[in-house]
Amino acid sequence: MPGSALSVKKVKRRPRLAGVSKRHLLIPLLTLAVVVIADQLTKLYALGRLIEGQPWQVLGTFFQLKLIFNKGGALGTDFGSGIFYLVSSLLILLIVIYFIYINRHNLLISLPMAAVAGGAVGNIIDRIRFGKVVDFLDFDFFDINMFGLHFDRWWVFNIADASITIGVIILLIFLLFLNQTEPAVRPETDRNNDEIPKDFTQ
Repeated sequence: MPGSALSVKKVKRRPRLAGVSKRHLLIPLLTLAVVVIADQLTKLYALGRLIEGQPWQVLGTFFQLKLIFNKGGALGTDFGSGIFYLVSSLLILLIVIYFIYINRHNLLISLPMAAVAGGAVGNIIDRIRFGKVVDFLDFDFFDINMFGLHFDRWWVFNIADASITIGVIILLIFLLFLNQTEPAVRPETDRNNDEIPKDFTQ
């Protein structure tokens, strides 16, 4: 009935999921791309300027550049051939990309995961090109004693490794501490009820 309180115009809802998804995925994808580009450019510099196994001191022995080729995994682990690490890295990358997508609306989750994915891509490129990973950053923070092992210096690493480590740390901080303090999101049905005209509730 025209003029009646019950005459509510039907508003056509346009699907906005694709547009929203693209906008929310843009920043994580840019983060991933920046990590990969920075990682590969610094590795090109190391390959062109450094001699394998010979350190180049930047800040004395505290920080030096030393080119090595790592056939194993992170932290000097060795669980098999290079094919094993390549396949496992690809599987982990697919899982991380999936979690980036399903958490695309939460940058506190998608951004650190994008950093992890970017680091994984950087090292995967190395394994495809060389069959091993290019490492060149050598720090001497403090001696490492763990699991009965002793190391005088940290493991030599690269930008990809650093990005993965930082991403994991930020993600753990969010999941363990920040996520518990976030206010609960109101269900969509509750928000829709607020938009119902008062005449409907009488």
